[in-house]
Amino acid sequence: MRLFIALNFDAKTLESLCKLQSLLRDNAVKGNYTKIQNLHMTLAFIGEYGNPDDVLDVLEEVQFRTVPLSFSDVYMHREMCLLSIARNPGLESYVRRLRRALAEKGIPFDRKNFKPHITLVRKAVLKNGLPDNLLKDSGLQKTDADMVSLMQSTQGKNGMIYTDLGHITG
Repeated sequence: MRLFIALNFDAKTLESLCKLQSLLRDNAVKGNYTKIQNLHMTLAFIGEYGNPDDVLDVLEEVQFRTVPLSFSDVYMHREMCLLSIARNPGLESYVRRLRRALAEKGIPFDRKNFKPHITLVRKAVLKNGLPDNLLKDSGLQKTDADMVSLMQSTQGKNGMIYTDLGHITG
């Protein structure tokens, strides 16, 4: 099973993220847009791992509280259009504790530095660059993230399918 741990968002935030994606389309940004049901923030990418119950145990052991998030910028990284999250010590602390608990249980994960973001578009191609006021125009300012999920990623015939295998709330 291909697994990752993610913050998922409420319906209002997902609606605002979709509005942001619409503004990108309106500004001639081409690419593979992340489907609404797949918009999330990855906290730890585990990859192929056969025992999701071990990971769910870690989620239950590491205390999670609702995290207020502020969105700071839309930017390009390689061929992806990303939405960055403003520095958040509470979120950073949770991710450190979560990753430490995964390591202590011998659960493998990608150890790249945590850079909180949401992937909006993959294989993005810009005609005119990114407009300046995307966040303001989308109305996307802040949200409270109150759910952490263990997600399974499978390849479907029309793209990736993410399935929530279990979650905790703050």
